[in-house]
Amino acid sequence: MSNAISPVDERLPTAKLATLGLQHVLIMYAGAVAVPLIIGRALQLSPEQISLLISADLFVCGIVTLIQSFGMTQWFGIQLPVMMGVTFAAVAPMLSIAKVHSGTQGAQLIFGSIIGAGIISMLIAPLVSRLLRFFPPIVTGTIITVIGITLMRIGINWIFGNPVGPTAPTLVNPEHTQWLEAAKAAATTGGNIPPAPANISLAPSMPNPKYASLINLGIASLVLLAILLISRFAKGFLANIAVLLGIIIGGLVTASLGMMHFDKVAAAPWLGLVLPFQFGMPQFDAIMILTMTLVMIVVMIESTGMFLALGEMTNTPIDQQRLARGLRTDGLGTLIGGIFNTFPYTSFSQNVGLVAVTGVRSRFVCVAGGIILVLLGLLPKMAALVEALPTVVLGGAGLVMFGMVAATGIRILSNVDFKTNRHNAMIIAISMGIGMIPLVAPHFKQWMPHGIHPLVDSGILLTSFSALLLNLFFNGTQTDNSAAIRASAQTDSHV
Repeated sequence: MSNAISPVDERLPTAKLATLGLQHVLIMYAGAVAVPLIIGRALQLSPEQISLLISADLFVCGIVTLIQSFGMTQWFGIQLPVMMGVTFAAVAPMLSIAKVHSGTQGAQLIFGSIIGAGIISMLIAPLVSRLLRFFPPIVTGTIITVIGITLMRIGINWIFGNPVGPTAPTLVNPEHTQWLEAAKAAATTGGNIPPAPANISLAPSMPNPKYASLINLGIASLVLLAILLISRFAKGFLANIAVLLGIIIGGLVTASLGMMHFDKVAAAPWLGLVLPFQFGMPQFDAIMILTMTLVMIVVMIESTGMFLALGEMTNTPIDQQRLARGLRTDGLGTLIGGIFNTFPYTSFSQNVGLVAVTGVRSRFVCVAGGIILVLLGLLPKMAALVEALPTVVLGGAGLVMFGMVAATGIRILSNVDFKTNRHNAMIIAISMGIGMIPLVAPHFKQWMPHGIHPLVDSGILLTSFSALLLNLFFNGTQTDNSAAIRASAQTDSHV
């Protein structure tokens, strides 16, 4: 009988753990801080309050990552290399609250709905874990592929700029703005000019020099090229940290070009404690809690696919009990998030790609990453240093990470029977097409009831429902869960 240590339980030297853990943190950092930035600004909070949201987010990211990867009692923690971060699936309902209730009142309502949803999620996690038979490779592979394709948008936007905001492709021409303001002023003083219609605005028409700049494209290409060269020619540990080295090279280049600024680092304090209920006591609303609970069900469905893929990557069987621990931790993390002034948590799929790229399957790497995140949450100056890294640098690495998530899904689908079952190709084709709707036509829901917008705004959710229902329709269910547990990512051959 072999006493060999499982790859997932391998304890690497401390220096390697710290370096690989930092690599995980750097890959997820931009995504981790994006949600508090979005929600904080939507709530019209002060810069100090938004900074508090970011610190709390990093702190809770670390705490929940430690629980998920290391384990806590027999009830919590799937004990796989999992990094936990704020889910983007919850952004839409939180923005809906922020539009109606701004300031600390809106924050209290958001945190109340998160706490309620976290408690309910912990209670229903065992029920969700019993749905393994509904996730054969054709369902899991399709979901993971669409997750990777959806995440690619984030990496591409890191390189070129976001569709809206200061880096949008086009801006409103200042001359047009001046003319409109003059016309409004003339209309109020009489004359033949009719009053301006309510909420009139100008369409952007002037190319934005900040969007898709050649210097940004060059930096992202340099980071990508560095990762490829290191992966191809380096050996051993250096090859495993190719992504981190690529990011460091990009950071040095942007610093030398004056694109990386350190004023926020100098101004930030060394220590900042994260305390519960710093925005006041949460307010509980039944409808908001129900909406957030539906979002958490979506999150757990997405987590199920990622847990199965990670289980295959690490050669770790994922049974119902282990899956329940992982899903229950999603709920616990969400509860902790609501208490400590932050948001719902789930496993970060971009870090699944990092496991595939590095081939390092030890969960203690993510334990190290969790410790680093806790420190970043407690040390605002250190967090500011990482925050100073331009997103264009992360964009070059993001193409590798997010593409590997999609590749994981494709490897899972390679185990699907296409020769004797002609329906399987149709299930994948339709499900992936439906999952692309929010990406290609983001306003498709404008005539639908606003209450269902959070549910249909996620291409990952639409793909999940489509793949599940079409598989049930064409193939039914199987009582044997082994096919779902063996949903093969086949990533061992890719190092």
